[in-house]
Amino acid sequence: MQLTQRNPDLDAYLAAGEAVDHAHPLVRATAERLAADHPDAHAYAEAAYVLVRDTIPHSQDTGDTRVTWRASDVLEQGTGICYAKSIAYAALLRARGIPAALCYQRLTDDDGSNPAIHGLVAVRLPGERRWARQDVRGNVPPGVDAQFSVGEERLAWTVRPELGEVDYPELHEEPHPAVLRALRAAPDRPCLWRTLPTEL
Repeated sequence: MQLTQRNPDLDAYLAAGEAVDHAHPLVRATAERLAADHPDAHAYAEAAYVLVRDTIPHSQDTGDTRVTWRASDVLEQGTGICYAKSIAYAALLRARGIPAALCYQRLTDDDGSNPAIHGLVAVRLPGERRWARQDVRGNVPPGVDAQFSVGEERLAWTVRPELGEVDYPELHEEPHPAVLRALRAAPDRPCLWRTLPTEL
């Protein structure tokens, strides 16, 4: 799939924003701690990926009802759904000058029902000519095996077009407005689950 920058200016994918708040002291401190052990951009990007994927559980997996949507809140509270975890990962990348974009899939149940938008991150490492999508949701349920990769994609799920699933090619600087609206409006995760966007 050919990924498409919504903004042709690569610097737009380094900017701090309301959600991708990589100027926040907690985001900066976390990035500096990771970079101390992983000074190379590729090693840093992979370490940040593992941190978000493995040490910040998806709130559905743990039954956590809190809703986070700023990168700093995700890191502070240690919880979030795929959108929030993607925002946190993008912020950690941008904090070290690595362009990062938010992107999405539309996924369904095995019978094509219950569509929902799933959040991903695309990273553009130094020297690379292409963006590489990453999935930090977490490797739950059993059988899911998302891994950091700048070559062949290792996402949690591969879309099934016959079920109406979609890989959206657009690369966003900030969360898609429909995603951000849902996150900001939900008082808790059960409510968020009922108001997740089903298409973009």
